[in-house]
Amino acid sequence: MRRFLSILSATAISAVFAASLPPGAARAGEASIPVLVPLTGFLSLEGTSQRNGAVLALKDAPAGVAVRSEVIDTGTSPEAAVTALERAAGGKVTAVAASMLGTQMLAMLPLAQDYGIPLVTVSGTASITEQGNPWVFRFFPGDAVTKEAHARYVAEELGKKRPAVIYQTTAYGQSGKAHLEQAFKKLGVEPVFEEGVDPAAKDLLPVLTKALAAKPDVLVLHLHSGPTALFIRQAAANGVAVPIVAGSAMHQPSTAALLEPAELKGVCAETAASPISGGSPEVEAFTAAYRAAFNAEPDAFALGQYDGIRMVLAAVQDGAGNAEAVRKALSAGTHQGLAMTYRSDGKGNMAHSAVIVCYDGASRVPAIAKRYDNVTGVVR
Repeated sequence: MRRFLSILSATAISAVFAASLPPGAARAGEASIPVLVPLTGFLSLEGTSQRNGAVLALKDAPAGVAVRSEVIDTGTSPEAAVTALERAAGGKVTAVAASMLGTQMLAMLPLAQDYGIPLVTVSGTASITEQGNPWVFRFFPGDAVTKEAHARYVAEELGKKRPAVIYQTTAYGQSGKAHLEQAFKKLGVEPVFEEGVDPAAKDLLPVLTKALAAKPDVLVLHLHSGPTALFIRQAAANGVAVPIVAGSAMHQPSTAALLEPAELKGVCAETAASPISGGSPEVEAFTAAYRAAFNAEPDAFALGQYDGIRMVLAAVQDGAGNAEAVRKALSAGTHQGLAMTYRSDGKGNMAHSAVIVCYDGASRVPAIAKRYDNVTGVVR
């Protein structure tokens, strides 16, 4: 079922010029950017962060650029995402803040090419930029970057050689597993256990028990936020001493909020950035603005989507008057964002850096333990 949600800020943005233009029309310095993201279902925590980042960027539109937008909940089914994009394509669209769910992105890509609409996403699923589609732009490092950092931290910094890998059975999970395998192989590391789990699983103790039976020296997770919190809670409750290095879902403040600080002691995670960990006055200003707007803590998904929409708006400010001009600007330009410097690798992969964050057991705010900048060498 389609769900159409407008939030106060997005409505205010629409009011900037919607009343002065006929339906479907746009003029230079004006942009229409719908936000089509999952706000319900198993990816609701991540999707809400994505929405918030996009909305904050739209509120911060640069001088001379007026924007209109609406927020549409895509749920988690591919059909709902396609329906939402079809609805949005009925107007003159500059770009779309598109779902971070890999299966939804794969379903939306052919339609985006048919309509000529740039999709700006923070999806981590590697295959979305392997379809030869020139209309997708990913502002979160793909698995080729994050899993390189993930595996290198495990092997090079922690010195672990016997990882047990637990991953999600979704396209996201399968993609991460494949890239972890490649990264570990390059490092001469072979996992002693690998198993996929359904995102709807309510008890992860069985897979934890099987993993521990293989005598790993580290537990490597690539799960969505809810399963990540469940796995770590059950590991802590059972006194598991094996260190855990999780996927990007763990860095989310909303995931950490599901756990007691003591349950997080020694847990690390890969991600693109950690806004709540600070690092620069600009990032701290973003974090303060996010807290004021949404009464919540921002994560890397919010910051990546914010940076992506800011690059679109900068292109409009520089004269990109339609979707094709925006596509060209994203394809060829370089953008200094808050999380990192973005540049396309020719396939739409804009983000090429990652960080590892770790929790000390006393706070839900992690510290940045290691940075892996420009992993692909694309940024010049």
